Amino acid sequence: MLDKGALTNSILGYPARMEFFSTPDLIEIGDHPFPVTGYKPTRENALEYYRMVAAREALDLRLYETMLGLEGTRGAFTITTSRGTHHARHLVVATGFFDHPNRLTVPGADLPKVTHYYREAFPYAHQHVAVIGARNSAAKAALDCHRHGASVTLVVRGPALSDRIKYWIRPDLENRIKEGSITAHFSTVVEEIRQTSLVVRGPGGLLEIPNDWVLAMTGYQPDFAFLQRLGIALADDGAQTPVCDPATFETTRPGVYIAGTVCGGLNTGRWFIENGRFHARQIVAHLTGQRAPTGTTAPGHWKTEE
Repeated sequence: MLDKGALTNSILGYPARMEFFSTPDLIEIGDHPFPVTGYKPTRENALEYYRMVAAREALDLRLYETMLGLEGTRGAFTITTSRGTHHARHLVVATGFFDHPNRLTVPGADLPKVTHYYREAFPYAHQHVAVIGARNSAAKAALDCHRHGASVTLVVRGPALSDRIKYWIRPDLENRIKEGSITAHFSTVVEEIRQTSLVVRGPGGLLEIPNDWVLAMTGYQPDFAFLQRLGIALADDGAQTPVCDPATFETTRPGVYIAGTVCGGLNTGRWFIENGRFHARQIVAHLTGQRAPTGTTAPGHWKTEE
């Protein structure tokens, strides 16, 4: 198992003490129980659980080793990495999408005060913080920063908060906006990021507001260039969905499979831990010539001819 970062590196990048939407039984893997004290697991629970699974299964982990290239054909692949080469008969790509944020394309977007990842609120106490976005990540960051002493402004491109915000978070954020604890600007976009301020354009025109930090919770996308370097075709469907067989998850390059959230392309909410964890069963069934376990086939993928 090759990973350019730590074990379960994407989960490591989640906010501290983040609570999963799913209950433990829905994100268990390999028939390993996932015991937690609360109703829903946290980021820290998940990190320890998957570490435990890797240890119990004695997985051959090659961490902090970046994959650079792939040569050969099914049954005889050579994988080049930052530390050497590996040989394999098949390859499964499960890279997710969390490493590549949808970046702002405005003046000042590369200033050090701009980040696309939110870890915890303490660095932003007693600071002017702008949160860009309208979904779960933006909602949680705005509420957390507010409760830890930050002056929070929420900038939303659409006319309202997203309907995808979790049901126990949305009323909290709506009430904080209603009472004025969090300032929200709807139908508003960022025009420029300056050292000590933020310029936005909304229904009333241009507005400059005091700003120390910008938390751009604008979403993420798979590393499409990496997928194409591996010889995986992308569908012309507006979402650049990797083309694969819906029953086996084998891509247009024989012997190369995809699994997990990377399967959705730009539709990053299409696959998640609850349903993506079954991809491995279908892949292994194909590799071993067996039938996939009942109920694991997931519809909605594209074959080459489709």
